[in-house]
Amino acid sequence: MSVLSSKDIRKLCKNNPPLVEGWLNLDEQVQANGFDLTLRDVAELKSSGTIAQANSGRVLPDLAPLAFNSDGFLDLAAGIYMVTYNEIVHLPKNVMALGRPRSSLLRCGVNVGTAVWDAGYEGRSQSLLMVQNPRGFRVQQNARITQLVFMELTGESEGYNGVYQRENI
Repeated sequence: MSVLSSKDIRKLCKNNPPLVEGWLNLDEQVQANGFDLTLRDVAELKSSGTIAQANSGRVLPDLAPLAFNSDGFLDLAAGIYMVTYNEIVHLPKNVMALGRPRSSLLRCGVNVGTAVWDAGYEGRSQSLLMVQNPRGFRVQQNARITQLVFMELTGESEGYNGVYQRENI
């Protein structure tokens, strides 16, 4: 397994389908070892969720979208939020990704909770934004908040075939 470089990421972004589409500024978002995802939407969790032994018992919380103010900012109190990214990811069957918060977020007392982006996944992902700073956090729509690190597998997998395939497209 190897981590994709900026050169590899740029090359795969030219494929059909591209590794990542819907980006706002490719030169700013492609990093030495990954790709920065930008903030599209933020929502509050309004109900509880359930994870059961079988997927049929899964219940996701209701979400209430939050509105950015006239200058595109959102002031968030300490708590947890669901974020949706602008970009759509198209992972080949031999590439997976891990998401990490940008270091500036951590320095503000904010973290991003992510899961594995499985090889073969396509979609506009969501992640958990955890504002741990007791004084809150101010974020602008389209800000870069999460860096995806892409890893080439030793071989091609069967590809992701779960319920989140093609989500939010």
